[in-house]
Amino acid sequence: MQAFGNVATAPVRKETKASGKGYYEFRVCESQRGADNDPTWYTVRIMKDVDPGLAKGDFVKVTGKLKTDFYLSREGKPTGTLLIIAFEATKIAKPTQQAAATAEAVVAQEG
Repeated sequence: MQAFGNVATAPVRKETKASGKGYYEFRVCESQRGADNDPTWYTVRIMKDVDPGLAKGDFVKVTGKLKTDFYLSREGKPTGTLLIIAFEATKIAKPTQQAAATAEAVVAQEG
């Protein structure tokens, strides 16, 4: 699956309990264009011990396997999160207004 969204938390390095291998985890908020009152939140886990070089606010494309991660909340209630076991998390530059205007001008000239 692929998800496009903004990095909501800085990637944090963690280690697996079983083998002690390092990985990085962060949250991503995927929303539709314009005002989205119901965005989709994912926890992204990159199973490589290499800093992904992402920062909070970056617009990213995440590709991986979607799973559900169920657990008990602090209050003891069952809850869960959508988890993407990612093999790719790439920063994507959003087009600036100037770049979009330039592209429109080129299309207008060609048309």
